[in-house]
Amino acid sequence: MSKVFFDITAGGKPKGRIVFKLYNDVVPKTAENFRALATGEKGNSSVSGKPLHYKGSIFHRVIKDFMCQGGDFTHGTGVGGESIYGEKFEDENFKLTHDKPFLLSMANAGPNTNGSQFFITTVPTPHLNGKHVVFGEVIQGKSIVRQMERCEKGANDKPVEDWVIADCGELPADYEPETNTVADDGTGDIYEEIMADDDKVDASKPESVFAAVNFLKDLGTKLLKEGRVDKAYEKYSKAAGYLNDFYPEELSEEHTKEKANLSISCSLNAALAALKMKDGKKAIKAADEALAFPEIDEKGKAKAWYRKGSGYLLVKDEDNAEKAFESALQFSPNDAAVLKGLQDVKNLAKIRKEKQKKAMSKFFS
Repeated sequence: MSKVFFDITAGGKPKGRIVFKLYNDVVPKTAENFRALATGEKGNSSVSGKPLHYKGSIFHRVIKDFMCQGGDFTHGTGVGGESIYGEKFEDENFKLTHDKPFLLSMANAGPNTNGSQFFITTVPTPHLNGKHVVFGEVIQGKSIVRQMERCEKGANDKPVEDWVIADCGELPADYEPETNTVADDGTGDIYEEIMADDDKVDASKPESVFAAVNFLKDLGTKLLKEGRVDKAYEKYSKAAGYLNDFYPEELSEEHTKEKANLSISCSLNAALAALKMKDGKKAIKAADEALAFPEIDEKGKAKAWYRKGSGYLLVKDEDNAEKAFESALQFSPNDAAVLKGLQDVKNLAKIRKEKQKKAMSKFFS
């Protein structure tokens, strides 16, 4: 079976390597198309004149709990791309089914319209059986696919930051995927992006889940102290995600309380990291997640409302910032940081009014 790699960047930053195993034995023509487009060995297209090569192309459509689609190297929008056999080629067969995440399958515009576009499933997608040709699977870099799946999207499900196939090619047939398939992001993180993908975590045992969560939370705190605030936010959010995905049929009162406390802590820390990133929207969202837990105590509520207010200040929403800071004061009266926040709101409002006054005076002068 052929093995192919994609080196991925997002927003210009390296994310790591995804490795695919192709099912040449079941769908040889489809697998060969993908392999050759990864190597670029066929040169330029006689149809478009563009290189028959995935290198430099983007993932133009990403839908959470569904798939990540790419391969349109002619337009980058989902309307282009072409195969090594000509613009389109027929559906080879439908012997393989979409029965698990991380499968490679051909995108198309109907029967027998395969070109170069493909998608990677992130969940089982049985409704696609008999309509799209499965021809491979991800054997390394699943965490990168999960990060892509969860990235911020804009219109038409296109990622806000470009997720680019910066380099690609073929690996030796005897290549063995790395034992630790988690993409190295330079932090020492050893866990997959979502808990269900990680064999190291036994979701039937709270102790196993909490150990992973505490590892990620402690890693986030270490990164925060080092000033690596973006990565700290990622780890706190990832830890919170593990807890969100943990819903066993039975959980003792002690473990239920531990889960809630960990969730609150991770969300509060994510809000703090987001503020240091100067990302008000993420700070507000994380603070709201903490406040949603009935178990949050008064100290936690004060922190959450303060961080929410600070988030509103960053997005220049003085009215909601003022409300949030006043809520924080209910749980922590005379708190110096909260009082300063309220003063900052008044100062911003004063500056805004002065600007409006000057603008009006110019208009009537």
